[in-house]
Amino acid sequence: MKALFILNAPPYGSEGSYNALRLAGTLVGRPNNEVKVFLIGDAASCAKSGQKVPEGFYSIQIMLNKVIRSAPGGVGVCGSCMAARGIAENDLVEGSHKSTMAELAEWTEWANKVLVF
Repeated sequence: MKALFILNAPPYGSEGSYNALRLAGTLVGRPNNEVKVFLIGDAASCAKSGQKVPEGFYSIQIMLNKVIRSAPGGVGVCGSCMAARGIAENDLVEGSHKSTMAELAEWTEWANKVLVF
């Protein structure tokens, strides 16, 4: 299966991105699955490196890294959304990249399942 996850929710304060990355991490670990994640709107902050969370609290950065390790190049962050939030390319988690609507369109055509959170 080829699954595209489009995340809109912020990394914390809502469980949308958390649940999306839980599912993406599970799917990417199963045979014959390919996963891509596109972060748009407030979800662009999910790819901000250096996140520090209280002990015992989930880390979106760690969850995103699981997908990045299993799907190199498969985590894109909306460039316009990054700019609106003051996130520079060098602020991104290693393995994610500044992306575009054109790449999101390509990934949408590539996928046979699109999940929006």
